[in-house]
Amino acid sequence: MPQLLKVQNFTVSMDGVGAGEDQTLERPFGHVDPGQLMSWAFPTASWPGRRDSGGTRGLDDCMVRAFHHNIGAEIMGRNKFGPVRGPWEDDDWRGWWGDEPPFHTPVFVLTHYPRPSFSLSDTTFHFVDGEPADVLARAREAADGKDVRLGGGVSTIRQFLDADLVDTLHVAVSPVTYGSGLRLWDSPDELLDRFHRDVVPSPSGVTHHLYWRR
Repeated sequence: MPQLLKVQNFTVSMDGVGAGEDQTLERPFGHVDPGQLMSWAFPTASWPGRRDSGGTRGLDDCMVRAFHHNIGAEIMGRNKFGPVRGPWEDDDWRGWWGDEPPFHTPVFVLTHYPRPSFSLSDTTFHFVDGEPADVLARAREAADGKDVRLGGGVSTIRQFLDADLVDTLHVAVSPVTYGSGLRLWDSPDELLDRFHRDVVPSPSGVTHHLYWRR
C-alpha cells in the first residue's frame, strides 16, 4: 500500500479562513476564535482534550476519531508549532501542547532556522529546512510504512498542494465568516481539477469536504 499524505480535520470558515492575523502567545489563531471555528470538534466524545466520558457521537465524532488512524508522522509549519519568529533566541519554547502533545508520532516542523530535536512523551519534534518533497521523504521514512499527516497551518498546506504532493484532504467548513485572515482557498471548487470530492453536511452546522486524487 502506498504511503499517503493526508490533511485531516482542517477547519476553515465559509470564506476559506483557517487562521487569523497577528498570532501571539495568548492568541494562537490570531483574531480568529478557535472555539468558534472548531465548535464542531470540541464537543465530540473523541476530542483529544476531553477529560470526561461524555461528548457527542455521530458524523463529527467519527471524523475526529479517525485523526490518528494509520498515521506514522506529521508535518507542520513553524507557525503551528509556536508564535516565535526569526532565529530561535533559545530552545525554551516546546510547543502549545504541554508535556503530552496529541500527535504520538514524529513531527517535522518546517523552519528556516533548524534547532535540536526533542521529545515530549511519545512525540519527537524535528526542525527541518527543505523543499516539500524532501521533507515528505523524511517523514515517510520516519512513519515506518504508515501514512503522513499534513497538519497545517494554511501556508504549509498550500505549499504542499502547490507541489502536488497531497493525496487526500478532509476540510471542515464552519458556518462562520471572518472577512480577513489566512485563506486556504477562495472557493472549495478550486481543487476539483486535481481531486474528486464528496460534500457531507453535519447536524452541527459544519460541512465536511472530502477530497481524493483523480
